Order: sequence, then C-alpha cells, then structure tokens
Amino acid sequence: MPVSSTSLIHHPYTPPEGFAAPQPGVFKASTVYFPNVAAMRHFEWKDKTAYTYGLHGTPTTYTLEERLCTLEGGHQCLLVPSGLAAIATVALALLKSGDEVLIPDNAYGPNKALAEGELARWGITHRFYDSMQPQDLADKIGPQTRLVWLEAAGSVTLEFPDLVAQVHICKAAGVLCALDNTWGAGLAFQPFDLQPGLQPAVSVDISTHALTKYPSGGGDVLMGSIITTDERLHMKIKLCHMRLGLGVAANDAEAVLRSLPSLVLRYKAHDETTRALAHWSLNRSEFAQVLHPALPDSPGHLHWQQLCKMGPGGAAGLFSVIFQPEYSQAQVDAFCDALVLFKIGYSWGGPVSLVMPYALSTMRSHWPAHLRPGTLVRFSIGLEDVDDLRADLDQALRVLR
Repeated sequence: MPVSSTSLIHHPYTPPEGFAAPQPGVFKASTVYFPNVAAMRHFEWKDKTAYTYGLHGTPTTYTLEERLCTLEGGHQCLLVPSGLAAIATVALALLKSGDEVLIPDNAYGPNKALAEGELARWGITHRFYDSMQPQDLADKIGPQTRLVWLEAAGSVTLEFPDLVAQVHICKAAGVLCALDNTWGAGLAFQPFDLQPGLQPAVSVDISTHALTKYPSGGGDVLMGSIITTDERLHMKIKLCHMRLGLGVAANDAEAVLRSLPSLVLRYKAHDETTRALAHWSLNRSEFAQVLHPALPDSPGHLHWQQLCKMGPGGAAGLFSVIFQPEYSQAQVDAFCDALVLFKIGYSWGGPVSLVMPYALSTMRSHWPAHLRPGTLVRFSIGLEDVDDLRADLDQALRVLR
C-alpha cells in the first residue's frame, strides 16, 4: 500500500513514558490537542494545571518558570522575549493614564526611554529620583504615584542603593515597587527576602530579570522574566501578558535551562575576576575613579556590604572606570579599539569580556556629585583567564601614552 500523508500525520506510535535525562524535553507548539470537548472547556492555563495553547505555556516553559522562581525566591514567573519586555509588561499591566511612575536616575536607559516615550504619550507621567538619597524617593512619591522602580546596582555607574530603606518607603506609601534584578541575578541577594530572618520579610513586589545576561550565559539568547509572590498581582500581570501575545521560543527556553545548573559557578567566576581587575585598576594613574560595589570607595559600598554575600559571587561581573579628564573622548575610544580580548558590545554575562564607552552626561539629569569628571568606560568581565585580561588592559592603556 502506498504511503499517504494522512498516515504520516496521524501515525499511531506513541513513545513510552518514563524517559529521564539531565536536560528537560523541548516541547514546541502553537496548537495543543485536547482529549475531548469537555477538557477543552475546562482546562485551565492560568494555574499551570493544563495546556491550552502554545503562548500559554508548555512543559518546557513551565519548567523554566518554576526553576527561576526557586532562583529568586518567588512564587510565580512569567517569561517574556527580553529584559526590556519584562519592564514594559509590568508598566502596561499596572499603569494607566493619570498615573505616575518613579524611576532611579541611574536606571537602565531603555526603562527611562520607555517612560519618556510610550508611557508619556499614553498620559502616564514619570519622575526620576536620586537612588542614593532615600529621602528624595520619599519626597517624590505623590498621590498619583502607582509604581516605583528600583535597581541595584545602578546601570553603568554601579552605585548600590539602600534597597531596604527604599522598600520600606514604598510600603509606607502603599506604592508597588519593582526591582530590576538583572545584576543580582538571585545570587547576590534575594529580592523577596532582603533581610533574612526578619518577619515579616522585607520584600519587593516584583522582580524583573534579563535572562539574556547571567542565566543564559552564552550571549546568544534574548529573554526576560517577571517574578512575584502575590497571586493577585501575578494574575494582573499575567492577563496583560496574555493579551499582549507575549511568548518565548522553546529552543531559547531550552538554552536557558541548559545553562542554569552552571549559573552559580559562572557567577562566582565572573565575580572573582572582576574584583581582581577592579583592584588592579585602582593603581592605574590613567583612571580618576573605579566603580565597583565591593570597593570601599565605590558609591553605596556599605549598602552592598550589608545586603550581599561577602564571599565571591556577591558583586557580579561589571566594573566601570572614569578616565582622568586630561584624556579626550578620542583617546578613550582609541583605548577601547586597542583591546584584543575585550570586544566592543552591549550586554553582559557571557563568556567573552566586553567594553563600552558611555557619554554619561547624556544619560543622567545631572552629573552626580559622587562621580569624578572624565569619560566613563564599562567593562563586562567574561570567563577568560584573569592574567590575560589584565595584560590586554595594560597594553591598550599604552595607547594613551
């Protein structure tokens, strides 16, 4: 009998159950089959007890969501296509015309751009506050404030705020607080238990995470997560997430699942090398300032010390330097171009070290008093040998001389 397309599509074979291996299975689907009409009418995707459509979850995405909850200490997780998508989804779910959102002046730039662009056009106002002055946050929370963004450490300049004080201020004002936890990654500190042992726990309401960075670890996946502990808040965001049609590719979820078992080891390795290079940079006359939360003179060091682990793993893989004012932007650019192992590129958390010069004056409302004048360069430290990276920095600095 000739083979027909029907026999290939509706083949009777089903593989046996009980297969187990180190990596979870990868399930790809838009359509999901129901055993009967009654099941179609009663299956519920919101609580993960069943499957109804690819956008609403598969065994692969459910597994990743649950493991990320374990990582950050949350109860519910949503996956989105990027870290910025996580920030945008929270804003769209919780804000409406007439509301106000407060954002740290040193926050991730696209978060500020979203507020200045789409949110402003939709009648949602915003103000920026000084993350290093808790009183400034307290003073700016007003009757229309519905959401406060927190970030630790600050983007590019890596100031470490008094997160505990900020959370207390938001709770006292009855305002939701959301943390961009990409830097901490659930390892430097626990966003839903900022002071372990205290009851009730000092907790942010929402943690967003660019899984693009440390959880992926390869520089090849774009993904974000939104984690909560409050079921009603989670459902409000989840329904918005559903209406926006947000989803992630199964193979991307697979890549993050494959990387998670090595996350702790990689994070510690990034941290150890970064601390070594940051301390080395302190002795270089070309730099006016070195910014890294574990350095005693870095802004917010005491807050970092109180909140984060003291051993390797508590300070991530980023540090920035401000060049002496005598060096021009062209000279600093030549330094970046002279690097060999450090590649010029955005993002961080992958195996390859990166460098990026920033025009900080265009990114802040004003030049912070705790920062020296000069051109800022941020380094993302990969997994290369520390001696090789140090030698690369040293040879590139010769360009300045």
